Amino acid sequence: MISVILISLGLFLLSAQFLKLQWKSRGFPPGPTPFPIVGSMWWVKFRTDHGSLRKMAKTYGNICTLWLGHRPVVVLYGFQAVKDGLTTNSEDVSGRLQTFVFNKLANGKGILVSNGLIWKQQRHFGIGALRKLGMGNKGMERGIQTEAHYLVEFFRDKDGKAVDPSFPIVHAVSNVICAVVFGHRFSLEDETFRQLIEAYNAIVAFGNSRIYFISEIFTWAAERLSGSLQKAVFSRDFVCSFVRQEIKSHREKGRIGEPEDFIDFYLDQIEKTKNIPNSTFDEDNMVQSVFDLFFGGTETTATTLRWALLYMLAYPDIQEKVQKELDAVLSPSHLICYEDRKKLPYTNAVVHEILRFSSIVLITIPRETVKDTTVLGYRLPKGTLIMANIDSTLFDPDYWETPHQFNPGHFLDKDGNFVTREAFLAFSAGHRACLGEVLAKMELFIIFCRLLQTFKFTTPEGVKEVNTDFVFGSTMKPHPYKLCAVPR
Repeated sequence: MISVILISLGLFLLSAQFLKLQWKSRGFPPGPTPFPIVGSMWWVKFRTDHGSLRKMAKTYGNICTLWLGHRPVVVLYGFQAVKDGLTTNSEDVSGRLQTFVFNKLANGKGILVSNGLIWKQQRHFGIGALRKLGMGNKGMERGIQTEAHYLVEFFRDKDGKAVDPSFPIVHAVSNVICAVVFGHRFSLEDETFRQLIEAYNAIVAFGNSRIYFISEIFTWAAERLSGSLQKAVFSRDFVCSFVRQEIKSHREKGRIGEPEDFIDFYLDQIEKTKNIPNSTFDEDNMVQSVFDLFFGGTETTATTLRWALLYMLAYPDIQEKVQKELDAVLSPSHLICYEDRKKLPYTNAVVHEILRFSSIVLITIPRETVKDTTVLGYRLPKGTLIMANIDSTLFDPDYWETPHQFNPGHFLDKDGNFVTREAFLAFSAGHRACLGEVLAKMELFIIFCRLLQTFKFTTPEGVKEVNTDFVFGSTMKPHPYKLCAVPR
């Protein structure tokens, strides 16, 4: 009798919750029916493929709603929906969801996952400091050229033998950021730097694992059971400890008023704003901002360069065309600079197609409405999550002639001149767009050209097929591979 009453009560409560959800979903964009506890996330199979979101858009439209339990997540799909949704009322949708893992790794500080005044001040300062340090001009270009040189020497030393390019690429890209934030680079043999890269790899591995998603959903278990989470937190603490040592060293050098790197600029900013009541410039925010620049500036660019070399193995005819253009336009002794892209339309188109086709970030880090606002005609209350499917803009058949083919022609006109494309949102859009877009493009272009100017990249002996499928994670990586860099 008691069991019957309990079952009846349970069914009544579930029914009440179900009806409450249906009532709450009125006014939101359409989407799969939400159920108590699970919401409507049963619809999306994130780890198998991203076709679920395509199917949902086809069924419900390019703006639709998923429910995380009782919390709505508005999904934007396709170029027009993503662009309009992120830019029309850009500041209204500029919040960042404070998740369990984000709080563990950033505690609301820095640039990447902060909110409100902290985010506004840190991002504005970060963009300004990077510009002063030469982002987009010759100042930063020299550091990239230096790393391209060391990367060339690494491959040259291998004398055409098969090698995994992952570590040297990460080393080169992270050293560009190190020169910007710390004012110096590290050698490949530097033990501290190796530990820094290992810590970075541990955090990336956690972000690309099932455990990350489980930790965000079952926070009570993550704290107790996830060794991967503890390792990521330990790795984050190691990086931050290293940054604090660098800050201490900078203070001891006393370069106030004569900044040479990001830390110098930040120390100056702390001094300038120390008497301003609402200033967020302090050592904790400096440490997290440096961490964000190091992490964000390494992961995406290094992953894209790995895809770049893999595509050259998969499409040797395109590699050959790039090399013919490089040979025709530049002398072998020419030090490649970003300005050269204007004389190398085909090569520039290939770099952009690598960014489009690799589509390493399927979905942006969720944004959050910071006030009641309107998105594509729907009135969304404060606290609604916005999930923009960037991948869908880069493969939108309404804006790309052959979206599912690697085709540099997407960025060339009928006369072979380079053209920009409005649907190219590889760096997102709106207030949360990537602040390092220019730096990333400079790195990709200069390093890619330098490598192809020097080497012909081939598959190792016995490898008959190049695997261009991605490994699902917070960034879409290629499967591990080896290549041979044969001097030209």
